Amino acid sequence: MGGDIKQLRGRIRSVDSTLHLTKAMGLVASSKLRRAMEAMQASRTHTEALSATARTLSAFPTCRRSVFLTEREGGRTLLAVIAGDRGMAGGYNAGVFRLLSETPHDEVIAIGRRACDRLGTQARSAERFPYAEARELAETICRRFAAGEIDRFVILSTRYDSMLSQTPELIPVLPLLCDGEAGGDALFEPSPEAVLNALIPQYVAGMLYGAVRESFACEVAARRVAMDNAGKNATEMIEALTLQYNRARQSAITQEITEIVAGSGG
Repeated sequence: MGGDIKQLRGRIRSVDSTLHLTKAMGLVASSKLRRAMEAMQASRTHTEALSATARTLSAFPTCRRSVFLTEREGGRTLLAVIAGDRGMAGGYNAGVFRLLSETPHDEVIAIGRRACDRLGTQARSAERFPYAEARELAETICRRFAAGEIDRFVILSTRYDSMLSQTPELIPVLPLLCDGEAGGDALFEPSPEAVLNALIPQYVAGMLYGAVRESFACEVAARRVAMDNAGKNATEMIEALTLQYNRARQSAITQEITEIVAGSGG
């Protein structure tokens, strides 16, 4: 009986330590969530504006000759994989890596420490990924695409649906899909095609940076929810273990009293 009480006391201490950890991580996630959501919304606005402009330009007949609108059969796919910097975020990273295993690709760019560790690439933090790096990567990607070294550029990231729902997805970036309407009487100098070709690196950088910002917001939201759930589970476990501990302790006390009474009666 004494051994059971000691074991229960140890389990309660262990779960209580976990509870303190989950609360601390939940507070950190909460403090980051507002900033992450603001950054995500700002990048969405920027990306939507760039996408609309690129679609408008791509609809001009002369722009359809652009190398960035050229569909190529077969060839090499460059995949940018965006995962989290840390674990303990529910199924966030697992969802990204599950989709990665199902997606054919020839080369990868990893963003987020978990993605970098898994793919063995240069370390890049999703939280601290600057726009300047997105622009540098975009310049390289566009140069390689134009040279025919890669034939597709796709982003594997996570879409924010709500605090409780985040969905891994594939975003085709290059070649640019021609699904817009030409800009009516708009004039572009020196030509729509030249403007489009100059815009494409900004478009690619915006898509990449926006996907990182949205994925990071998803990571923080997923971690916040996971820590809340873990905290609730730990609290319930502590309550159950405490009940067992009190019953075991009461049983031990009753047994001691019974033995004392029996001994004095003898």
